[in-house]
Amino acid sequence: MLSIIAVSIFTWLRVVAAADFFYKGHDLSSLRVSEVSGTTYYDGAKGGQQRAAEDILADGGMNTVRLRLWVNPRDSGNQGDAYGTAYTLDLAKRFHAKGQRIYLDFHFSDTWADPGKQGIPRKWPKELDPLASTLRKYVASTLGHFKAAGVPIAIVALGNEIRPGMLWPVGKANPGQNGSFKNLSVLWKAAREGVSDAVAAGLKKPEVMIHIDNGWDSQLQQNWFAGLTASGVVTTKDWDVIGLSFYPFYNTRATFANLATSMRNLATKYNKPIHVAETDYPAECTGKYKAKPQMSEPSIPSNVGGQTQWVQKTIQTVKAVPNGLGQGIFYWEPTWTNNTGLGSACEDAILFASKWSGSKAAATSRTSVNMFK
Repeated sequence: MLSIIAVSIFTWLRVVAAADFFYKGHDLSSLRVSEVSGTTYYDGAKGGQQRAAEDILADGGMNTVRLRLWVNPRDSGNQGDAYGTAYTLDLAKRFHAKGQRIYLDFHFSDTWADPGKQGIPRKWPKELDPLASTLRKYVASTLGHFKAAGVPIAIVALGNEIRPGMLWPVGKANPGQNGSFKNLSVLWKAAREGVSDAVAAGLKKPEVMIHIDNGWDSQLQQNWFAGLTASGVVTTKDWDVIGLSFYPFYNTRATFANLATSMRNLATKYNKPIHVAETDYPAECTGKYKAKPQMSEPSIPSNVGGQTQWVQKTIQTVKAVPNGLGQGIFYWEPTWTNNTGLGSACEDAILFASKWSGSKAAATSRTSVNMFK
């Protein structure tokens, strides 16, 4: 009985200590892509002074940078090494030197991994056991590179938006089908063991995240985590943090009320810290290029002020999770001048207004860069 009480107290103390730090982050994976293409950044609050984008965002309250990682981007037809290990590690060193925490987002693919695609890297095995072995070694080796470079990792997400599984078709999953999590659980556990291998080799242990989309859908979340752990291969001890995507333009049910319910139920069930791992909001959404989406919170305008309102209301919702378990939010790609719609049907969801001269952009910060203040 005493040992059980001691473990409970330790868990409570760990959660309380973690709650003292609220992650306010931006995904800056494509910052170097924009810079190489000719984008320069200017601080609208400092008379248009040219500055590093991360310095402008840090002044706005950013304390963590999220970086995605692809296995071999050249194998996907990418023209360079963007999002590969060397590229991502260079960015991580740059941001770490400026005092930012690092959140590493493994995609386990040579290209984008999300609910619509989760392709096995081209050179990896296509059978479960050798694929799991390769995955474990890859995670351990990659984290070893960060350790050797002196870059600590605060959070590591093993897979990106893996609601439908990862490493398709071997690791495909469906929360509505019995047994469909079997291979996914083996693969995710192998990735988790790769983290343990890196820690055994001297890496300071990062917080391990499971990240899935549709954070507003409470029933989906409950079914998904129950399915992942049903076989006992993955247990609740294997992950430290739950990450959820929460966007306003993909489903009208993505409301703050539904997000609050979903996070509250997850916190009650699993007693794990919860982050909104991805979100953004349009500065412009007129339907000029594509059909204008119906927003989940229509009272928030699609403008620069609305960007701040959306994020601050999301922060309030996250911080309201019981027992201090709501502990972070990450805005997706606020500096990506070559992709201002950020995957939505809106024209512009980044935090900088750009003026173009040929292929080069002068990007000046909007007031929404201060959304974390």
